[in-house]
Amino acid sequence: MKQYRTHCLVCTGTGCVSNHAFDIQKALEREIARHHLENEVAVVATGCNGFCERGPVMVVQPENIFYQRLKEKDIPFLVEEHFLKGRPVQKLMYVPPKEQAPIPKMSDINFFKDQVLIVLRNRGRIDPEKIDEYVAYDGYQALAKALTEMTSEQIIDEIKISGLRGRGGAGFPTGIKWELCKKANGDIKYIICNADEGDPGAFMDRSVLEADPHAVIEGMIIGAKAIGANEGFVYVRDEYPLALRRVNIAIEQATEYGLLGENILGTDFNFKINVVRGGGAFVCGEETALIASIEGFVGRPRPRPPYPAEKGLWGKPTNNNNVETWANVPQIILRGGDWFAGMGTEKSKGTKIFSLVGKVNNTGLVEVPMGTTLRTIVFDIGGGIPKGKKFKAVQSGGPSGGCVPESLIDLPVDYEKLTEAGAIMGSGGLIVMDEDTCMVDVAKYFVEFLEEESCGKCTPCREGLKRLKEVLLEITQGRGKPYHLDILNDIALTMKEASLCQLGATAPNPVLTTIKYFRDEYEEHIHQKKCRARVCKDLIIYRIIAEKCTGCQRCVRACPTGAITGPRAQPHNLDIAKCIKCGACYEVCKFDAIAGDAIYIE
Repeated sequence: MKQYRTHCLVCTGTGCVSNHAFDIQKALEREIARHHLENEVAVVATGCNGFCERGPVMVVQPENIFYQRLKEKDIPFLVEEHFLKGRPVQKLMYVPPKEQAPIPKMSDINFFKDQVLIVLRNRGRIDPEKIDEYVAYDGYQALAKALTEMTSEQIIDEIKISGLRGRGGAGFPTGIKWELCKKANGDIKYIICNADEGDPGAFMDRSVLEADPHAVIEGMIIGAKAIGANEGFVYVRDEYPLALRRVNIAIEQATEYGLLGENILGTDFNFKINVVRGGGAFVCGEETALIASIEGFVGRPRPRPPYPAEKGLWGKPTNNNNVETWANVPQIILRGGDWFAGMGTEKSKGTKIFSLVGKVNNTGLVEVPMGTTLRTIVFDIGGGIPKGKKFKAVQSGGPSGGCVPESLIDLPVDYEKLTEAGAIMGSGGLIVMDEDTCMVDVAKYFVEFLEEESCGKCTPCREGLKRLKEVLLEITQGRGKPYHLDILNDIALTMKEASLCQLGATAPNPVLTTIKYFRDEYEEHIHQKKCRARVCKDLIIYRIIAEKCTGCQRCVRACPTGAITGPRAQPHNLDIAKCIKCGACYEVCKFDAIAGDAIYIE
């Protein structure tokens, strides 16, 4: 491969692409050519860098300089200063809190330095559309080892030693799952990569496919060898066009290099991969619904047993793992199961990827060892809560996960500890909430989402979610009664016990955990008709405190309906009939002259 003195690694994951990263890439190439530097400076379009809040981002190697929030207009100056004159442009770099000055290199930034990368090891450093760059970082060496030096049994044993568990949410031991499928009767077997990522705020699987699709493909080929499958499927939701494009390119390249198809690496092993585009139904993240979708049917779960390992796709033994699970496999085979098992906790080994979103300064994609505390993730890596607000809770595990309160901020994040807290690992979504979040409204939001996404096949889920939503609406609209808490609890427990699939069984988690940890907020809504976060509009009425109002007119300009009037330097008036309770006036007032009072409803 051609050698360059400098590499400009431009993030072209979906987050940065949505903020014109491809335009920045083209501007870099144009300016570098204008200065005749094309033989010295290479521009590399990488997958997601991880620090999404700072996008579009670019890392300059080998100097390890991190540029952030770039705009196309910045590029001519940056190229001339940095790459022509050798003077890095500090004003375009990430500026940490003042106490951490001077401006650090990328490896010294808190967001990056506390992470341990296995699945994301190639993030932001290779072009995902060039197989040679993956090969240059030990790509497909694990496959060569698995096909030429190991038996199927040895591959499975190594995965079992590693302690790898399914990263899609269930956490079932991967090695045991593979072993069950291998032992199942049948000459034809299939494997599936589940990339149907539907959790609000989650983008782990999408980013892995965009940044390092060959890691997933290599893991699938190794898994197919271990299980005895000759055909596999990558199920990707159609809302992920960039991931679809890159995984298709990767499959074409792997086939061209003899890593897919007939007689892989000169052995008698044959394997091919098909890409299936999902319609975006959340329930298709459940493996039996996903299988039905691949077969061409409506994605609805079916009772188990039989499990897919015995009778799955087209009635044949089938093994299904998610993107992150498959991407772990090559490194485990290459470095050994003991190496992987040396990280994490007693029962939860290795690392886990989280999409850190919500009310946190450093939103993005992070990979940390299992057992890392929520405090480390939210405050050390995530940089804490914006505007000095107070941390309130974190939603773990997607819409059917649970809300973990501030009192459990030092909770080690692994499968067991999260379950004990009433939450779940899920696929890895972490939604941070601050003091301005209404926990009753949070429960209502997730229940409404799950009601829409439920397939409706089983009564406990279909009717249970509908009734949970109705009760939560009563509470947030000021018609809550004390017995409503008992009704919510009874419905939730029934759903957990009687639902057909895990969507229904875990759907009550937001309700149960918010009642458990934030019961006082429910009681305020019910007894005092009060929403302390001023989110439930039916429970608040805004008014202007005349003695505090200076007549600055900030609220007049902010009000979208013209409900606030009055001359400058005199107390203003608020017309309740025109007020839509958006809270804009409350947010902009600098003198505490706007009050959001509770409405007492009899």
